[in-house]
Amino acid sequence: MMRVFRSAAIEAGDRIMAIYDADDFEVKSKSDASPVTEADEAADALISDRLRAAFPDLPLVTEEQADSHGQSVESFLIVDPLDGTKEFIQRRGDFTVNIAWVANGVPVRGVVYAPAKGRLFYTDAEGQSVEEEAPFAADISGAVRPIGVRAPDNAALYVVASKSHRDAATDAYIGKYEVADMKSAGSSLKFCLVATGEADLYPRLGRTMEWDTAAGDAVLRGAGGQVIRFEDHQTFTYGKPGFANGFFIAHAPGVELKPA
Repeated sequence: MMRVFRSAAIEAGDRIMAIYDADDFEVKSKSDASPVTEADEAADALISDRLRAAFPDLPLVTEEQADSHGQSVESFLIVDPLDGTKEFIQRRGDFTVNIAWVANGVPVRGVVYAPAKGRLFYTDAEGQSVEEEAPFAADISGAVRPIGVRAPDNAALYVVASKSHRDAATDAYIGKYEVADMKSAGSSLKFCLVATGEADLYPRLGRTMEWDTAAGDAVLRGAGGQVIRFEDHQTFTYGKPGFANGFFIAHAPGVELKPA
């Protein structure tokens, strides 16, 4: 499974970067007024073709195909072909390709590829998360290193928050902690920064969909981290009606979590 995920993500990243590096590209608005580009659509078509060919019996949910959003399933493939479209449009580089497998409501395998950043994270066949060294080739795996969360210092936490969706409520919640360093990042890279120990805590008090989070969640879980519901600190699950997420906290174990 992970060979297919990895290869599809890299191929999609190549298509995305070809459009990203062009002088101009088309931007449209979806029905919810969010932007979509030709890169989103090209990456979605490629990944969908690869996954449907390799896993014809698994349901596939993808952001760019609305007809896939009505399924009620507990085990499925889920894709965000270009997470961080706003970052892509503004050419800020913090966008990712995300592919995950959710089993019984839990994202157990995933790949997060940030082609403009040259970073590739995924779970291996056993579910351990790794980061592969650049450069990347779809048909040949490079050197990898296992990644894991760090032991946090609650008197000096490293926090990461959204670059495009930061708000006063998020700042107020972060203000409950003793923060030594604050990072801003786009897309699912925030999960990966916690997974590698570059951050300890990522709270999200805003709207997301399951395709935004599943792959990053899988990578974080495979690195020893956790994602929990913001309101009651219970396990964050997938396959919810409409695939809409509530608020959540991604963190390294040992962070002394504050109440909502």
